[in-house]
Amino acid sequence: MPARTLMFSGTGSDVGKSLMVAGLCRLLANRGIRVVPFKPQNMSNNAAVTADGGEIGRAQALQARAARVAPSVHMNPVLLKPESQTGAQIVVQGKMIGSAKAREFQAKKPELLPAVLESFGRLKAEADFVLVEGAGSASEINLRKNDIANLGFARAAGVPVILIGDIDRGGVIASLVGTQRVLEPEDAAMIKGFVVNKMRGDPTLFADGMSAISKMTGWAALGLVPYFDAARKLPAEDALALRDLAKTSKSKGPVKLRIAVPVLPRISNFDDLDPLRSEPGVAVDLIEAGRPIPAEADVILLPGSKATIDDLAALLAEGWDIDIKAHARRGGRVLGLCGGYQMLGKRLSDPNGIEGLPRTVEGLGLLDIETEFGTEKTLAAVEGTLHLNGAPFQGYEMHVGRTGGPDTARPMVTFADGRSDGASSPNGHIAGCYVHGIFASDTARAAILATFGAETSGNSYEAEIDGILDGFAEHLARHVAIDELLSLAK
Repeated sequence: MPARTLMFSGTGSDVGKSLMVAGLCRLLANRGIRVVPFKPQNMSNNAAVTADGGEIGRAQALQARAARVAPSVHMNPVLLKPESQTGAQIVVQGKMIGSAKAREFQAKKPELLPAVLESFGRLKAEADFVLVEGAGSASEINLRKNDIANLGFARAAGVPVILIGDIDRGGVIASLVGTQRVLEPEDAAMIKGFVVNKMRGDPTLFADGMSAISKMTGWAALGLVPYFDAARKLPAEDALALRDLAKTSKSKGPVKLRIAVPVLPRISNFDDLDPLRSEPGVAVDLIEAGRPIPAEADVILLPGSKATIDDLAALLAEGWDIDIKAHARRGGRVLGLCGGYQMLGKRLSDPNGIEGLPRTVEGLGLLDIETEFGTEKTLAAVEGTLHLNGAPFQGYEMHVGRTGGPDTARPMVTFADGRSDGASSPNGHIAGCYVHGIFASDTARAAILATFGAETSGNSYEAEIDGILDGFAEHLARHVAIDELLSLAK
């Protein structure tokens, strides 16, 4: 029998849709139910590589992990990766098909719906349940005409919808009731119930609020979910999360290692930082625009970027290049990952205009390497060892560009197939590579931090993530009417 399906849309971005689906995936998986996640259209520069050589949003990879299934390109058939304020790269069923401005993409959506429905059909054929995550807000009626991400998809696929509101940001009654008021009756009819998320304080104080929403909308009140603090340790895909992290980046206990991370406009795969943030004694300081890089930083880490040349220009405009070079002259450590690695070189060339107009720009010049962007994108899960001490790691490559030069004779990693990747300066203080996810490998993280003069806790990062998913599943079981919610599936 085809799977039963249920969609979770939100009153806005960052209301907890991704986490709700992840928690429910783990809850159902723990009950022995075959469940898979699905998001028709996502927008994120935090992506993950699938076993079949494609890419999907980071949230769907986390949800697949929660469901204890391998991530597939069909779990997120349309992925938009922002390249500018108004344009994005378009990835369909795991493969890049081009780029488009926002208005152009709106017109292109009907062409993408068949691929979305095909992927959805594939998942339905192999599972008992498909839990669907909407995108942004369900009430964006200005984008409704060609919608494939929210109620447009729900109606095309016949999927009932649960609406999620965030009480922590305020105005949740108006957000939920207002959503129904602005929707066309046929769209509003797809919504069968609601959940209020991120409650802080005494939940009995909002009992009347739940009743009022249910009375005004006719929707089933399915749960008031208390704020789950450990969720902040899970990989995030929305750049909104970075703003909160920048305000709360602190170490547990005495600080033994300070890592400064410049937050560039097109930062990508920033979940690379999460395992470092989990380490006691390690302070990861996210440096936003307008702040200098602190002189007391022990390490400066340049993360991935969706638009490396433009982000390099932003780095220069902030004057961070001056801070980075002064840090290097003092003998400080600098580490670059993917786009950050490319920036450390002498030159970046884009002869085909992959990132805009064809151009060649000067890099930071801290490594004797050069990068040329090509038309092929590397997407692969990788494993191997650190070159410096043989510590094993697992991770993934996701980049456009090939890098070479004298400093690649001192690579950072060696892959299992014998290839090497990355480069380092003669004194080893400046280094970089293309591998994402390297810090999630406990042994590799410990070895890299040891070169910075810091010890790790010895805890397993991956085990911690699984423990949080199990904990959140139990949290939902206590605060959501799970059986009633599942009975609304179709």
